[in-house]
Amino acid sequence: MNFFRGVMGGQSTGPQPSGAETIQKLCDRVASSTLLDDRRDAVRALKSLSKKYRLEVGIQAMEHLIHVLQTDRSDSEIIGYALDTLYNIMSNDVEEEEQEDNSSKQSDDLGGQFTEIFIKQQENVTLLLSLLEEFDFHVRWPGVKLLTTLLKQQGPQVQQIILVSPMGVSRLMDLLADSREVIRNDGVLLLQALTRSNAAIQKIVAFENAFERLLDIITEEGNSDGGIVVEDCLLLLQNLLKNNNSNQNFFKEGSYIQRMKPWFEVGDDNSGWSAQKVTNLHLMLQLVRVLVSPTNPPGATSSCQKAVYLCGLLQQLCIILMATGVPADILTETINTVSEVIRGWQVNQDYFASVNAPSNPPRPAIVVLLMSMVNERQPFVLRCAVLYCFQCFLYKNQKGQGEIVATLLPSTIDATGISVSAGQLLCGGLFSTDSLSNWCAAVALAHALQENSTQKEQLLRVQLATSIGNPPVSLLQQCTNILSQGDKIDRRGSKVQTRVGLLMLLCTWLSNCPIAVTHFLHNSANIPFLTAQIAENLGEEEQLVQGLCALLLGICIYFNDNSLENYMKEKLKQLIEKRIGKENFIEKLGFISKHELYSRAAQKPQPSFSSPDHMMFDHEFTKLVKELEGVITKSIYKSSEEDKKEEEVKKTLEQHDSIVTHYKNVIREQDCQLEELRQQVSTLKCQNEQLQTAVTQQVSQIQQHKDQYNLLKVQLGKDNQHHGSQSDGAQVNGIQPEEISRLKEEVKELKNKQELLQGQLTEKDSLIENLKAAQLAPGKTEQSPEASLDGDPEQNTKLQWAKSIPVSGDNGTVTTAKPTDVEGRLSALVQETKELKNEVKALSEEKASIKQQLDSSNSTIAILQNEKSKLQLGLAKSSKEQDDLLVLLADQDQKIISLKSKLKELGHPVRPQIFAEFILAKILLSSLYLTACSVSHFFIRCLEPFFLEGADRIMKMGLEYNFFDIFIMF
Repeated sequence: MNFFRGVMGGQSTGPQPSGAETIQKLCDRVASSTLLDDRRDAVRALKSLSKKYRLEVGIQAMEHLIHVLQTDRSDSEIIGYALDTLYNIMSNDVEEEEQEDNSSKQSDDLGGQFTEIFIKQQENVTLLLSLLEEFDFHVRWPGVKLLTTLLKQQGPQVQQIILVSPMGVSRLMDLLADSREVIRNDGVLLLQALTRSNAAIQKIVAFENAFERLLDIITEEGNSDGGIVVEDCLLLLQNLLKNNNSNQNFFKEGSYIQRMKPWFEVGDDNSGWSAQKVTNLHLMLQLVRVLVSPTNPPGATSSCQKAVYLCGLLQQLCIILMATGVPADILTETINTVSEVIRGWQVNQDYFASVNAPSNPPRPAIVVLLMSMVNERQPFVLRCAVLYCFQCFLYKNQKGQGEIVATLLPSTIDATGISVSAGQLLCGGLFSTDSLSNWCAAVALAHALQENSTQKEQLLRVQLATSIGNPPVSLLQQCTNILSQGDKIDRRGSKVQTRVGLLMLLCTWLSNCPIAVTHFLHNSANIPFLTAQIAENLGEEEQLVQGLCALLLGICIYFNDNSLENYMKEKLKQLIEKRIGKENFIEKLGFISKHELYSRAAQKPQPSFSSPDHMMFDHEFTKLVKELEGVITKSIYKSSEEDKKEEEVKKTLEQHDSIVTHYKNVIREQDCQLEELRQQVSTLKCQNEQLQTAVTQQVSQIQQHKDQYNLLKVQLGKDNQHHGSQSDGAQVNGIQPEEISRLKEEVKELKNKQELLQGQLTEKDSLIENLKAAQLAPGKTEQSPEASLDGDPEQNTKLQWAKSIPVSGDNGTVTTAKPTDVEGRLSALVQETKELKNEVKALSEEKASIKQQLDSSNSTIAILQNEKSKLQLGLAKSSKEQDDLLVLLADQDQKIISLKSKLKELGHPVRPQIFAEFILAKILLSSLYLTACSVSHFFIRCLEPFFLEGADRIMKMGLEYNFFDIFIMF
């Protein structure tokens, strides 16, 4: 123990041992001691020496420490000491004082070397993962720190080991659920190192519910107001989502974008933001940009843009965009985020166009942002962000392009000057003395014309008043004037930047627009200026301007419609050959794509420049150069004959395009009509289904009435036995009066429904006739004179398509070519029309079937009425027969009285029983008589025994009357 006290810094009387000797003795003690306490003390001592003597402890003790981890897992304290010791020797994050003291002993990558030794045995990493399952703080926390260090030193190798380890990633994900914040927070750092640049692990972590847990932690920590833990969670989210389409889709489908909205709910007081809040909000904005980045697949980006709008996140970002007191870097990143959220998605672009700044009077957000872009006092990064936002707003947005160009047209300019439009701001920046404003305004205006021939032609109408007393000049002319006088005007910044911006605007404007080329060539000074610029031998800085001038001249040749005799294609080519030379011209044209700044701009849409001097090329313009460079080169070397052939082909193609455009319009109209017809057919089908349902109900009701009728017929015979009483008078042929009235009401209701169905069928007939007329109308409007003779719309359409289109062949001959694509489309439309006819025919058949069913219903109702009249006749007949029966019974009573008197005269006593039996016999005879009146035989069977018994008794009495006499007498 005295030796151990010396190691731990206690007093010693003898000579002090060296550090290496002490470490060797401690290692021997760890390896040889049988008592756990001795081994624990030795490992604790090694831990205390591991920071100062990293090399010695690492070389001598690593193997023993790994053995301790394998054998002494039951003691958490010694395991914790061993893990801490390994962490100290593998981590390069030692204190500065210790680094200075041991600078001569430590190599630059000592921790990396020990890490490499440790992970050579993959079982060591697996052992460390198993130790992380221990809940004890003294084991889990140093284990997390050690594994994080391993990932920092040898990331790819450790990632691969963890990836193939069973449940390796799942064990690490459990750290996020630890109730102890220090372990949870270090677990986030561990997962950061684990998920870096490994898509497979990123997917596993994401599907282990990482998004849910991280968002919960961010919410618990206070969102953007949270501390560094929020920052770590955001960095981990970026690792999981960046360049990982699978995780991005999972994040969107899991409705996690909606949970990002509270992050950006900043208060009204935006002063005094802490540095941590600025960092957190910056990372949150970057996370949104990861989801809507232009480099993502288009489908994934558009779906995320839609989700951002629907959950209100875009609205929240626009509130920050227009708020006051927001730090400059947050405002810049917010502008970039809004830019990518609206880029190429029409709904978001329309919403952004409607956003107004909280000013008096309110101004559109676009106008406020453009004010910052053309203001040279604003930070350079902010101006680049505004330019990017404007470009994204106009990207694939012809509606927005038209609105911007419209603000420059004379009919929309505010004469009072109270409100400033976007077009006025762009013109102001284009003609200002600040070269950066010139470039930004030129690029912004070029984006308003990108792939939009209509707006290129509209912009030719713009007239500018240069000075009082001078006539106005066109915007195109003013641009060329500034371009030619660029060296004479005193500007702040690079003069080359202004000229490059104007040349990019002119190239974009004139490309694919022959009318604009003609306007440009009308100014006789433009072509000599361009040729002079290209022909001069200027410095390296001016070579870029020469290349752009060559590109503009090539555009004037390639898109020239030869409407000006002095500037036809062939004459311009001769001019190039005489004054410049074709090879020299092509060489100057190649200066553009070889420029370093061109390559940088072509990489991504966002304009990112290290300094204003590097702001030369726009991303969309690089696409235009790539598209036109080859065709211009071919056009320069083409002969006049080839030009003529190409011109003929171009005219033919223009005619073909005009015809195709015409038929496209026809097809578009027919598509609209077909859509209307489909909707009407769908409506008719619904009505038909309703009518069929009604008919089915009617058939069911008729069947019910039939059943009731049959039941009444059966009940009629049974109810006739109750005749002779007053209560019987309340029934008519066995049917209650209430039942008869109900039947009458149902019959009346059936008649009403029949009339309603008949009216609906009439309306349907008229609607079908209208549909037939509407179907025939488009074909008639497009009939040619020769096709209108037979009156068949399908034949008329086919005759129109049969017209041939002249196309120039290879040898100059004129052949015929049919627009097969449009013909196929029209054939499809004719087929759809036939299908509609079949549907109309089917509806007609259904109408006939419904009419037949209604006729059947009417016949059934007539049968019921006939049966009812028969029942009423039978009822009257039955009443008459009942009256006759009553008369007969009265006669019989008289006969009985006379028989009694005769019996008394003959000296026979008269017993009541005998006459009762006589009465029964009389009833029997009456029953036999009423069988003709449909009385049931049941009564006959019941009264037969009484009749036989009574007759027998009469015979036994020895009376002179036999059965037949009695029968006749009765």
